[in-house]
Amino acid sequence: MAITPDWVLFPEQVVFLTGVAEIAGAIGLLVPPKLIPHIRYAAGIGLALYALCVYPANVNHAINNIAIGGETASWAYHGPRLLFQPVFIWWALIAGNVINWPFKPKTS
Repeated sequence: MAITPDWVLFPEQVVFLTGVAEIAGAIGLLVPPKLIPHIRYAAGIGLALYALCVYPANVNHAINNIAIGGETASWAYHGPRLLFQPVFIWWALIAGNVINWPFKPKTS
């Protein structure tokens, strides 16, 4: 809650729903593709969108040096976290078989 930007409406609900989305995405990646077709695909897209949507909170946390549990984090924490967010988005898309770049061309 502390790192949620002020412009986010209903922050408690948003934090709750992003947590639910993250758990649902993780479960979706664990479901065997043969059991429920396309669930991994949807989970990959959902987790990529989740990572994109929480990015403003991560930026807010870094720029405003917001304390969590009475402790602030240095740029040794914030820098990699912000730089790797696009990697997490890419990773979710890879895990969901949405993309396979740069490994091999996607075939239809």
